[in-house]
Amino acid sequence: MIKGAFKSFKHEHHFENQPNGTLMTDYFDYQFPLGFLGKIADSLFLKKYMTDLLAKRNFTIKEFAESDKWKQILQN
Repeated sequence: MIKGAFKSFKHEHHFENQPNGTLMTDYFDYQFPLGFLGKIADSLFLKKYMTDLLAKRNFTIKEFAESDKWKQILQN
């Protein structure tokens, strides 16, 4: 990460062919700044917020991949 609100932030998607489709594994690691205060904020609300955000994004990725919607973003 170059610049942002997090002390560190890493997010990767890995895709693996499976007999009945594709397995997507989501690797997500972050550190909130502010030391002890950041850890409190993380445990009170940030971890749940980030988990919910990733679940929504993963649902959207699945929806696009399993329909013709992917053509909207990968034309030509």
